[in-house]
Amino acid sequence: MIWLVFALLSVVGLLFMGLPLRHRSSRTPVPADATDAVLMDQLDEVRRDLERGVISDTEATAAEQEIKRRILVQSRRSVLSDGKPAAGGRLMVVLSAVFVPVFAFGYYSAMGSPEIPGVAFAERATERQEAAEIAELTDRLYVRLSSDPEGGPSEGWMLLGQTYSKMGRYADAADAYRVVAQRPEADSAVFSMLAEVLIYAEQGVVTPEADTAIDRAYELDPSNPGAAFFKAVSLEQKGDEARAHETLVARLDDADRFFPWMESFVGEANRIGAKIGKAPISLADYAPKTSASGPTQEDIENAQDMSVEERQDFIRSMVERLATRLEDEPDDLDGWMRLGNAYSVLGDTAPAIAAFEHAEILLSEVPGDDPRRQAVQSALERLRP
Repeated sequence: MIWLVFALLSVVGLLFMGLPLRHRSSRTPVPADATDAVLMDQLDEVRRDLERGVISDTEATAAEQEIKRRILVQSRRSVLSDGKPAAGGRLMVVLSAVFVPVFAFGYYSAMGSPEIPGVAFAERATERQEAAEIAELTDRLYVRLSSDPEGGPSEGWMLLGQTYSKMGRYADAADAYRVVAQRPEADSAVFSMLAEVLIYAEQGVVTPEADTAIDRAYELDPSNPGAAFFKAVSLEQKGDEARAHETLVARLDDADRFFPWMESFVGEANRIGAKIGKAPISLADYAPKTSASGPTQEDIENAQDMSVEERQDFIRSMVERLATRLEDEPDDLDGWMRLGNAYSVLGDTAPAIAAFEHAEILLSEVPGDDPRRQAVQSALERLRP
């Protein structure tokens, strides 16, 4: 049906362009002979007036030039009023009438398709409404925080900064993070997030303020992945690619298990390493040491070529292996904590809670200042409804 409509529209367009070409010009021919005779009489009249001294030589010359100009114009009109349009102009119109529809059809056949689904106007309206609501709520939060006599809670400013960052308003996000960065409780994460939006606001350029925030984040917690990553970015822009590569690799070496940020670290390290002649590294080089029931080095290397679905299945198989091993080694406190973290990442809340509860039982036999107590307690508070 759509092609039939297109064909009809093309035919109508061709008719509008082609029909006028079948008719000769409808302009009425000007009687050239009569007009020329009148102009010649006027020219003779000017000469007689000059001879009688009625007009001066200058006036006679100007009048003769005007009459001759009219004679020339009239002669051109006579040529164009014979009812025959110019051949070149007619040819261009015919070519345009044929070429334009053919070109449009060919282009649409290659680049377009009526089967491509469109986005409903109602859906776009809903998206715009949601964006407007988020912007309004964000503005309300800013007003509330900025009007607070006590400066507003740090959690609120951090939430505001994260929201601005997701909206692409990096300068506003930086302003929000600066408020918290000036407070005593500001930790490494605050400064690394401030550095991130400052860099994004400048299209990837590390400004002096961003560099200061990076150094502060790295100073407070060298293990902070964000601090290490942006430290490497800063070093590379300063021309110290060797230290940038070393910073990334050192943080990878310190990891005791897999983290989502490790893949980006490996990619960045290989990009910088290629510039300075360093051998490429692989994510499999930083595989955690596991028991025989866990994944082998070959398994991890093969996982790099998997699709997202295959990799998800592979991760679940690793988790199942760990769960099976813990059935035989129920006193492995760190193993139960790793299992709980793994289930939590996969979104399996109930098994994650069960694993952390088992770890909580084992923690009753460790000293009270063991940091794993707080880690397990925090995980259970986050997971439990």
